[in-house]
Amino acid sequence: MQEKNISNIKVTDYAGKLAKAFIYNPLTPILALFLLAIGYLSLVIMPREEDPQIAISGGTVMVVLPGATPKEIDNIIVKPLERKLREISGVEHIYGVATDNVGIINVMYKIGENREDSNLKLYDKVMQNMELLPKGAMQPLIKPFDIDIDVPIVTVAFYLKESSTLKNVELFKSVRDIQQDFNEIENVSKTTLKGEHKEQYNVKVDLFKLSGYHLSLGQIMESLKSLASNVPDVKSKVSDGSIIVFGVKNAIESVEDVGNVIVASYMNSPIYLKDVATVEKTYDTQNYKGAEIVYKDGENFTNTKEQITLSISKLKGTNAVNVASLVVEKLSLYKKDLSEAGIGYVVTRNYGSRADEAVNELVHHLVITILIIAVVLVLALGWRESLIVTFTVPAILAITLFIAYLTDQSINRITLFAFLLSLGLLVDAAIIVIENIHRHMHDHSAIDRDKSEIIITATDEIGAPTNVATLAIILTMVPMAFVGGMMGEFMKPIPYNVPVALFASLVVAYIFTPYLANKMLKKPKLHHHKHHFQKEDKKS
Repeated sequence: MQEKNISNIKVTDYAGKLAKAFIYNPLTPILALFLLAIGYLSLVIMPREEDPQIAISGGTVMVVLPGATPKEIDNIIVKPLERKLREISGVEHIYGVATDNVGIINVMYKIGENREDSNLKLYDKVMQNMELLPKGAMQPLIKPFDIDIDVPIVTVAFYLKESSTLKNVELFKSVRDIQQDFNEIENVSKTTLKGEHKEQYNVKVDLFKLSGYHLSLGQIMESLKSLASNVPDVKSKVSDGSIIVFGVKNAIESVEDVGNVIVASYMNSPIYLKDVATVEKTYDTQNYKGAEIVYKDGENFTNTKEQITLSISKLKGTNAVNVASLVVEKLSLYKKDLSEAGIGYVVTRNYGSRADEAVNELVHHLVITILIIAVVLVLALGWRESLIVTFTVPAILAITLFIAYLTDQSINRITLFAFLLSLGLLVDAAIIVIENIHRHMHDHSAIDRDKSEIIITATDEIGAPTNVATLAIILTMVPMAFVGGMMGEFMKPIPYNVPVALFASLVVAYIFTPYLANKMLKKPKLHHHKHHFQKEDKKS
């Protein structure tokens, strides 16, 4: 009987057609559960970031021409290459630098250009114009910018405790071993060390002794250069499987070996390096870069210690929360060994934790906003109507999240801000539908009409104006997608997600609001009105 009554109801808009198709359809509650499920799964598995990753493309071209002056480098290398590189589509800026022996050209593409395509175009253009380089120029070195993986998500500061007997070089070796293990973590793209000091032999030349032996600093440098760069021939293996290098196991093993290097001869006597210099095995003193950790002692930040910072970056599009948690979990496995060695560490940056907190906080505010809407609707329409409209909000957000997941978006502050921005708009369609249904049910003519007929007719009645109003709001958001530059890329989640959410709000309002209204709302008893009308008819 219900199906027959529905078939006789005339509808003119898609709103009425959807309401008519789903009001008694047994698949409607299954569809609702399915939407909520895919929305929840999307929220769980989508990559979480504090801020959206912006695609920045660019690269550096370096050309070496030994013996050339900066002016020559500028005229015969930098300027010709700049002219050719400007032919690449999508290039925004080109900066050329000419120094002694080296020409450097930095290329920056427009924001949003595909990084892989940009790198390939840069390489092809340089290779196609190799004939422009002067004779004697070395092969160009092309180094793309890797902005996506250069921003670390976790940084850990390692330092020596007061009780430790280790030196900075030994600290570096320990951290380097940990760095190697972290490279094996899934979705970790890059690990770097800052503030490290590597082990080396330091030779401090005594200029007075050098003068006494009638030697120049250049002679010392040449001797040490030969020691460092010449590699002895490798002989064949012997029976025990070892390799003989000039019959010597290792020529340089200690400070004494370096000190016994002959740098010259004076009056038929050899002059050893130790005669004119002091040799020490310490760290790379020429490396003036360092890092310090400052920690609180009581109320003052006075204590500082040298430290080595291990930075870990993730692959683009992966979940910062998961990668950071794996890093912290693996780091905890080293806690006991590091403590026994007298090495302490502090996680100075955890981007994954911050991203998770930011997302959870905005989701929390999203729930609060939905509850506020529900309370307001209870006061305005009634608790049943309020529940119906409140249900539509998570259904709309579920559809939007799922589509965002399919389009490889991540959950970040801007994405959730887009949801908060559109939240007041999302309930408009459902409120309009439920309000019109409420009005029709309380109309005097409703007593002679079937409830399903009232609901479908009321939904169809407001379909056209609601569609136009929603379309107008969507069109106001679309121009934001064409904003260029850094701000355009940063705010893109808004024009991408708000129109989707608004369109989803229409579909959900036309499908689930009539279905729930048919299940939850009741026609008011208007018998006294009918009796009053009958009396008026008799009098007339």
